[in-house]
Amino acid sequence: MKKWREMLIVIGVLAVSLLALSCQQPQGPETVLLQGAVTIGPINPVEGPGECPPVSPEVFAARKLIIYDESGKHLVREVYFTQIGSGAIGYYTAQLAPGTYVIDINHAGMDTADNLPQKITVAADETVTIDVNIDTGIR
Repeated sequence: MKKWREMLIVIGVLAVSLLALSCQQPQGPETVLLQGAVTIGPINPVEGPGECPPVSPEVFAARKLIIYDESGKHLVREVYFTQIGSGAIGYYTAQLAPGTYVIDINHAGMDTADNLPQKITVAADETVTIDVNIDTGIR
């Protein structure tokens, strides 16, 4: 009798686990490539036109692309930006499963990005490019 009870508990735990996994988006293999260029600035309070001051790696490390499910409430993935050289330019890439997502940034400080948040629907084997221009709000 005790073994049956233990077996029923194990089966119940497995059933709940499978139900939880089946309710998560996305479903299927991650065949979608989400990519884009990233710019962050201004970095200093007073930057003249055309000035390109060096940017510390911490500026990029503090910022991420945030990918939510279709509702925009459940986190699917955080994607770190990669800085190119020592400037304010970088890039990101992420693999996703086909589905609908809300793309945003983590809004470090006063950061904004004009084109985010953005809802996207992607199909299998698709490549989607969303460039991100982060305005730090520094003036």
